[in-house]
Amino acid sequence: MKILCVLYDDPVSGYPHSYARDDLPALSGYPGGQTLPTPSAVDFTPGHLLGSVSGELGLRPFLEGLGHELVVTSDKDGDDSVFDRELADADVVISQPFWPAYLTAGRLARAPRLKLALTAGIGSDHVDLDAAIAHGVTVAEVTCCNSISVAEHVVMSILALVRDFVPAHRIVLDGGWNIADAVARSYDVEGMHVGTVAAGRIGLAVLRRLKPFDVHLHYTDRHRLPREVEEELGLTFHASAADMVPHCDVVTINAPLHPETEGLFDDELIGSMKRGAYLVNTARARIADRDAVVRALRSGRLAGYAGDVWFPQPAPADHPWRAMPHHGMTPHISGSSLSAQARYAAGTREILESFFAGTPIRDEYLIVDDGKLAGAGAHSYAVRS
Repeated sequence: MKILCVLYDDPVSGYPHSYARDDLPALSGYPGGQTLPTPSAVDFTPGHLLGSVSGELGLRPFLEGLGHELVVTSDKDGDDSVFDRELADADVVISQPFWPAYLTAGRLARAPRLKLALTAGIGSDHVDLDAAIAHGVTVAEVTCCNSISVAEHVVMSILALVRDFVPAHRIVLDGGWNIADAVARSYDVEGMHVGTVAAGRIGLAVLRRLKPFDVHLHYTDRHRLPREVEEELGLTFHASAADMVPHCDVVTINAPLHPETEGLFDDELIGSMKRGAYLVNTARARIADRDAVVRALRSGRLAGYAGDVWFPQPAPADHPWRAMPHHGMTPHISGSSLSAQARYAAGTREILESFFAGTPIRDEYLIVDDGKLAGAGAHSYAVRS
């Protein structure tokens, strides 16, 4: 088979030969009881850079040892991209949310041999799921592999915005020391009302990590959490985002992108938030209206916006979020720490081993299978009736 793998570019200084740490902490499992990926073996060193082109997700020895062809590229956009040229006879496409190869309906129609679209990470909205269903393409992703990585990034972003860390750090870099400038927009998170839009694996992990900060926690989700979890964390449930956000000083978005959430944070919803609230989005960029966010920051309706998701990805140099005031944006990195890469590379191999052997892929990894939403996809992407 031909496996087409789209990964981000190597570091500008070249693929690393040494790393800041020698090992990774050993994990016994994921919160909630799901086991870590269980491939038969791995051909990489955990903690190494696997998500870039030269890292190849550690897959080449495994795939070529089975007689398969592996094509790895970062060139994914445009009709003459390497991705488009190689897609025509690809059996499997592997992509990452951080450098997505968009499998549109048109591209799927031009890939008659494609059988599996595999996301090395979490989130398969870069695949047209309706078209995948129509063409009989299985869609799978490595659920849980970087949920905690993203949750940690959310907490970091909240603290950075509320404490106004980035401008204070810039003062140091510029050789300055004006404390008044550094604290003029700095507050404490303690006592604030913080709410998450969606309380799945990532949203719930965010809530658990925020509880020790002595904040008031809120959430909205199509699936209400068990009563014992609400009581344990002191959660206030709201039926919708519109019901929740007027009560919150900080809102974090942890929902998948689908018709219900696309464009959710528009001028109207942002306008219902407290003046000076903060918005953090590590889910998908199109859940927030791009220009509404810019307007809210410039008017002071929002005190800050942070996250790592953009549309398109990579974001062009003139994307307005690069230049808007009071932001803490990063490239799409929250789920691609070296720790997470070891897990999603191992999970990718596990899925491929099942696929090649004709054995069932874990239900929690499945998004589309047998011509319909399946597993995690049926839970996350099905439209509410």
